[in-house]
Amino acid sequence: MKQTALTKTHEALGAKMVPFAGYNMPVQYEGVTIEHDTVRNAVGVFDVSHMGEFLIEGPNALALIQSVSSNDASKLTIGKAQYSCLPNDTGGIVDDLIIYRIKEETYLLVVNASNIEKDWNWISSKNNVGATMRNLSDDYSLLAIQGPKAIEAMQSLTSEDLSAITFYNFVVGDFAGIDHVIISATGYTGSGGFEIYCKNSEVQHIWNKVLEAGAAFGIKPIGLAARDTLRLEMGYCLYGNDIDDSTSPIEAGLGWITKFTKDFTNAEALKAEKERGPERKLVGFELDDRGIPRHGYDIVDTNGTVIGNVTSGTMAPSLGKGIGLGYVPPIFANAGSKINIQIRKKAVPATVVKLPFYKG
Repeated sequence: MKQTALTKTHEALGAKMVPFAGYNMPVQYEGVTIEHDTVRNAVGVFDVSHMGEFLIEGPNALALIQSVSSNDASKLTIGKAQYSCLPNDTGGIVDDLIIYRIKEETYLLVVNASNIEKDWNWISSKNNVGATMRNLSDDYSLLAIQGPKAIEAMQSLTSEDLSAITFYNFVVGDFAGIDHVIISATGYTGSGGFEIYCKNSEVQHIWNKVLEAGAAFGIKPIGLAARDTLRLEMGYCLYGNDIDDSTSPIEAGLGWITKFTKDFTNAEALKAEKERGPERKLVGFELDDRGIPRHGYDIVDTNGTVIGNVTSGTMAPSLGKGIGLGYVPPIFANAGSKINIQIRKKAVPATVVKLPFYKG
């Protein structure tokens, strides 16, 4: 199992460590609800160094990215980031990712930890334009500092104006006395904040400084379990649960990052699917009664017929009710539609709702 540069630090803090995407990662420290509420109301710091980073450079870097990704990366200017996905040849998704334009001909692709090797091989296999590719995943660390007090708590650590870094923008600047770190605002929690990309040799120093600077603001280290409840309250997809090699971006509600103004892998088939309408749609739902929906549970109609399955589910700490995502036929996909979640022997009534669940 791989370690991050901070594994021993998490263990010293008493974190419960679990295997995640091939890494030994902290799932929680004090408890999921406490950590979740810390991010919603104050500020927390996540070690998400397991994520993968690829550098794609050269005169044909954009051409390669355009051919493998669904979104239109030609819209990116230096200092901007974009959420996108890598479609496969059969209608599904290789991975979802964030693309950063670092320089005129330099792009950083941030991919999911479980897919680093798969994504690298996939993009490499499509690189017939001679773009230069470098896999930086093992050399770089990533901290996510999230919460409404993140900017105020961290401003003393940098000469950059953190409040000026708007959503899906970034700067390369100084942070905690280290030069040339990426400070970006692409948070996955819905409570504001930003991410710090740095070298493995720098992350311990930065982690310590972050906790020092944030102490007066109630900062706490946060585990992956709370990261999951936070992203689910926002209705954000998690690769391996809500999207995978068998789910299309159209049915997953990712049509907004699927731009048919350019050619990319499987574009024609996806365009045809969008035009005729997908056979199923990913929806958010809230339970009407007590219960906790879980990944893999059946979704049934009023007659008890299975119409879909839950892809993500939890008891939402900010809402105090069971929420989830799942695929259903389009007839059940409108907000207000009534469905049932099969929790053991009981069909618990639920209502399809417009995302996000958490409105902030």
